[in-house]
Amino acid sequence: MNDPRICAKCVLPENGVEITLDAAGVCNLCREHEKAREAGPTAADAPLLETDFIKTINQYRGKGEFDCLVMCSGGKDSTAALYYMKKRYKLNALAFTFDHGFETEEAIANVRRAVAVLDIPFLLYRDTSMHGLFSELLQSGSSAVVCHVCAIWYMGLTFRMAQRFQVPLIIAGWTKGQMTTQPVLTKCACGAEGPEYKRMGQATRDFLATLRADPRYKDFPASMEEAVAKAQKSYKCRVLSPHWFLPQETETYVELITRELGWAAPPLSYPGKSTNCLLNFISVHNSMKHYGFTHYHVEMSKLIRENLLTRDEALALLRIDFGPELLNRIAEPLGVKFPAEPR
Repeated sequence: MNDPRICAKCVLPENGVEITLDAAGVCNLCREHEKAREAGPTAADAPLLETDFIKTINQYRGKGEFDCLVMCSGGKDSTAALYYMKKRYKLNALAFTFDHGFETEEAIANVRRAVAVLDIPFLLYRDTSMHGLFSELLQSGSSAVVCHVCAIWYMGLTFRMAQRFQVPLIIAGWTKGQMTTQPVLTKCACGAEGPEYKRMGQATRDFLATLRADPRYKDFPASMEEAVAKAQKSYKCRVLSPHWFLPQETETYVELITRELGWAAPPLSYPGKSTNCLLNFISVHNSMKHYGFTHYHVEMSKLIRENLLTRDEALALLRIDFGPELLNRIAEPLGVKFPAEPR
């Protein structure tokens, strides 16, 4: 089978549904972006300034024992966010890492080194209760995106932790490719409100609806919007990322946290030069199988359109070089087996 055509401007592959290419080989999303630019900027297009961020976080400074709860995966973006909150903005931060049983030792080691250097209190929450849900998703053949389901879980969990410690502000390491504007501050890291996520979102809702008879998951939210709405009813909390407001290039803060905090990229991760949990490999495999692209393709395409990443750089980072052997090793605790690829 031939590989799909890829947009000549970004990295989205043609799948005939969300992504179509015109005669020039340019995808519909790039064309929509061009039209929006030609129409001129709107109020929503105004750049977010660091002064805006400082004004906002100052509203929460000194309100409790901790000024903010920082979600730390051990990746470069969340580690930099933790560094900024302590060193740049002088906030009293509480670091929070959630492990569903698939976090890597290297990622957790990054967080431990960072909190030791920065002298920040650290919560490590390990909970494998989601394994049954992940197993059901994979064995059912659902096209729901594993990462989107997991994001619903971890955002609800993060709000509960913020409530437990009465922290008024949640800080994430989300970048401009993941979310960029105030209206989506409380959605998941994927910023899954775009048209390219429509089928993914519906598949997630359809899958979660099948779990209503399972007492373990009968109250599990059907979407990120529902998860956040439930959380906000119990405890009002603001969610922000410093990366939306700062002009720093990724290379700049990677050099900073490597030098100051001993941060190290893991030997195994996807996309390249990232730090994601092991379950992410399965999520990527399934997204490519069902949709022809992943949320990483969408994020990097946004960065390309904003001239924050080159197309060649993105293609190199998105190269898939793993197969069933790795997937089966990861999926073993879930009782799931992936078939060998045809030769």
